[in-house]
Amino acid sequence: MARSGAPSPMSGRMRLDTPINFLKGVGPARAESLRKLGIITAGDLLWHVPRRYEDASTVRHISSLEPGMDATVIGRVISKGVIPTRKGLRIFQAVVRDDSGIIEVAWPGQPFLDRVIHKDDTLLLSGPVRFFHGRQLAPREYVNLGPDENPTSGGRVLSVYPATEGISFKVLRSLIDAHLDALLPLVEDELSPQLLGRANVVGLADAFRMVHRPTSIADAERGRERLAFDELFFVQLLQRRANRLAREERGGIRFENHRKLTSALREQLPYTLTNAQVHALREIVADMCSPRRMHRLLQGDVGSGKTIVALFAALLAVENGYQAALMAPTELLAEQHLRTFTTLLAPLGIEPLLLTGSLGARERKAVLARMASAEPVIVVGTHALVQQSAQFARLGFVAIDEQHRFGVEQREAIAGKGEAPDTLLMSATPIPRSLALTTYGDLDVSTLDERPAGRLPITTVSRAESARGRVFAFLRHQIEAGRQAYIVYPVIEESEKTDLKAATVMFDQLSASVFADRRMALLHGRVPSDERDRVMRAFRDGEIDILVATTVIEVGIDVPNATVMLIEHPERFGLSQLHQLRGRVGRGAEAAYCILLGDVGEESAERLAIFTGTDDGFEIARQDLRLRGMGDLFGQRQSGEAMFQIADPLRDEALNLIAREEAERVLGADPELVAPENAGIKRVLTARYSRALELFRVG
Repeated sequence: MARSGAPSPMSGRMRLDTPINFLKGVGPARAESLRKLGIITAGDLLWHVPRRYEDASTVRHISSLEPGMDATVIGRVISKGVIPTRKGLRIFQAVVRDDSGIIEVAWPGQPFLDRVIHKDDTLLLSGPVRFFHGRQLAPREYVNLGPDENPTSGGRVLSVYPATEGISFKVLRSLIDAHLDALLPLVEDELSPQLLGRANVVGLADAFRMVHRPTSIADAERGRERLAFDELFFVQLLQRRANRLAREERGGIRFENHRKLTSALREQLPYTLTNAQVHALREIVADMCSPRRMHRLLQGDVGSGKTIVALFAALLAVENGYQAALMAPTELLAEQHLRTFTTLLAPLGIEPLLLTGSLGARERKAVLARMASAEPVIVVGTHALVQQSAQFARLGFVAIDEQHRFGVEQREAIAGKGEAPDTLLMSATPIPRSLALTTYGDLDVSTLDERPAGRLPITTVSRAESARGRVFAFLRHQIEAGRQAYIVYPVIEESEKTDLKAATVMFDQLSASVFADRRMALLHGRVPSDERDRVMRAFRDGEIDILVATTVIEVGIDVPNATVMLIEHPERFGLSQLHQLRGRVGRGAEAAYCILLGDVGEESAERLAIFTGTDDGFEIARQDLRLRGMGDLFGQRQSGEAMFQIADPLRDEALNLIAREEAERVLGADPELVAPENAGIKRVLTARYSRALELFRVG
């Protein structure tokens, strides 16, 4: 494998672990630049794959360019310079030529390019063509190919490598090409031909040849798929093995499925469980009835019915004589869960308890006393559940709602209140299933991807600024009919740096003009938490007609009477964030509406069209990730490093599922990876993921 072994530079022959500074063409300064790119050894050159490719067959002749086109050209710089404008903007301009003609290229506000682009350099340029005192190309991106007469002379496909200060794309390309023939025979493939055949990917050496010397874009993609599969497979193998070992180590309570309370609840439910809820319950019950401690994530879209699934699991614990707890991030949400549980459990003769910070001393003392006894109770609460005074006598099950709103320490603290309670984490932020299986590698994952029957779809529309009067008239009509509405803004206060409408300013304007006769309230992140809860209770109880807010209401309580969600400056919100805001309405029997208000650019309009076109939270999450990238969407990785260099679990979703299946197959046959055929796999795990192995405590 290309990422293993100890260096032996003096052996006289090339090895994958030969330090990069011993390679021909690499001096001390260049070696230091390569280290910034993570290239330490000769083998690392193989894994430094191009970030994109240009197919010479798609490169246009300059003479064929017309305004309105989006084109890629290759041309030599024949003149250049920085041009100041009357408004103080400095524009770097260059004139480039190919065999067919010349065109002007302009970079507004980038005068520094005058120091890095030189006369006679060959540039690869991509971007729109416009008419500005003649034809002009506005490059979206460019690559400086240096003084090369014919950059694609080695083939039709030009590989564009990630570069850094001190080492150009051109140097990297030459360096990799110069050593590729010597490196490829040294590559050992640790994956068996049978596994590669099932995954339908090529061998490792072939993959490196394809990505570095592709004969076509399809050839390059075929090679990239193998390298992506390699990363996905080993990460899945690491996480599956860590999860398996953790399961073996965490002995838990072995519940028995008596089907007394759970069946009674199901019989008196006013609705039928969805197939997704039934499937998730089967997975949870199987976990709870096993001798291992459950550690499961239940994820589902807004309104998919996660809370009722948690209640069934809590009842399984109670009918076995244990206590159950559900922890919510806010008192309002805890109170909402309590009301739901109280209504559903009344026919069963069970009264759930509430424990929050604002509970009166007498009530608090009574609840704590019942928790400290051996009585099998269900307790709903906030972080008050993890305080030292809150002691459970026999805690068997814990559900944590909106789990990402709690720190790791709080989650561990509530789970540590019993000897080994089963734990169910719940999240209303949908993630495509294969991505969830990778992101939450230490958890089992259940997904609710169906909505309960009878839920009316939310009408979602986008309206231009010119429609503001009609939009407010519609909102007024809804309020006059006895409904309530949210109006959401992206910022709290106005700023000189932006022209965004702010929640505080618009609250003052609206309450003094168009909605002067209506009961209004303002809510944002700087409002103290107790005041915030008071306002939300008043809105829930119908004492407020219109709630002007920021995204502080993104995760909140059910207000069935709220039927309109009006969002200003929608281009400033991510798709998943817009979906969470939309989920605040449509929780009652009346028709609900989500209105996006404001003039947006072409790019934002395309993105918002995705949102208005579907109410599927998983599809919206998939598109949001595609547009924004994974980034820090799921927080810092445990190792503090990027989990993947080549693979993208979203783009490579199908490949990721195959990698998971193959990892399960390997571990199913050889859990300790001691079989001779798996020696190479274990060697790669140890060499490439030593830090993760330490974190997961996997030997």
